[in-house]
Amino acid sequence: MKAVIYTKYGTPNELTCIEVEKPQPKDHEVLINVHAASINSWDWDLLRGTPFLVRIGAILKPRYAILGADIAGRVEAVGKGVKQFVPGDEVFGDISGCRWGGFAEYVCASEKALSLKPARISFEDAAAIPQAAVLALQGLQIKGLLREGAKVLINGAGGGVGTFAIQLAKLYGAEVTAVDSTTKLPKLQALGADFVMDYTKDDFTKSGKKYDFILDVVGNRSLFDCKRALNPDGHYVMVGGTVPRIFQVMFLSPLISLFSKKKMGLLMHKPNQADQNELMALWESGKLNPVRDRQYPLDDVAEAFSYFGKGQHIGKVMIRVK
Repeated sequence: MKAVIYTKYGTPNELTCIEVEKPQPKDHEVLINVHAASINSWDWDLLRGTPFLVRIGAILKPRYAILGADIAGRVEAVGKGVKQFVPGDEVFGDISGCRWGGFAEYVCASEKALSLKPARISFEDAAAIPQAAVLALQGLQIKGLLREGAKVLINGAGGGVGTFAIQLAKLYGAEVTAVDSTTKLPKLQALGADFVMDYTKDDFTKSGKKYDFILDVVGNRSLFDCKRALNPDGHYVMVGGTVPRIFQVMFLSPLISLFSKKKMGLLMHKPNQADQNELMALWESGKLNPVRDRQYPLDDVAEAFSYFGKGQHIGKVMIRVK
């Protein structure tokens, strides 16, 4: 089978599409004929080996030869212990907990990582959902904070997580401010953002406006600056950022929360079927739509990563495998 591999950390030039041995499913795994996949920030970090946290347990050499967590495809074979799926089922899921491997014609994954794909949704749309949409959903659901009229700010709203978060926050009835670069703002308004802010011109932490909830996808402002932008009982949740910012949130947010009604924290990614199924139900009801940017064939994954790394994409960058 064809697969895109890399053997050392670095640039997209390290990615090579070659022929490798087709995997075989273990007892509780299914073999998936991959039709589509998508790139996430986690793929980008693992390719480069930065931040250094991604190298834990694999300091000198990548742990996974084949990247790709978000996939959609058709079940070709199942292990003897599989209960949920049979050959021919169309599935999608986040396989980051199953040794990755989505940028290939075939991949094996635990049945617990997968959900059934409705026939009406394309493989491309299904592959755009798992990791980014689950992160958005889990980030917004922390402590059940969202309510009708809540003022929500999404920092880094133009990527995969952010474009889903805008739609989900509006479903809760929130007032949404989306922060990103100039060219992305019209699309963010079209998705439902009530207000947009160009981070190259304005700093949301200095605007004077206060928010009930800040979902931070990029972590490009200090924790204390973000605290200043919160209402007295507001909450800040970080889902992405640099290592220094991650450590800042990990160690300082408990102290801030201890001496203030403002709560600040870091979201730990927890892929699961229940969230995937909930998100797919929203798609079926017409309430949630993946935003897909460019699409590349498997042979051009290196080019896709180069485009992704520029940060100019809106929503998800897709890989067409089948």
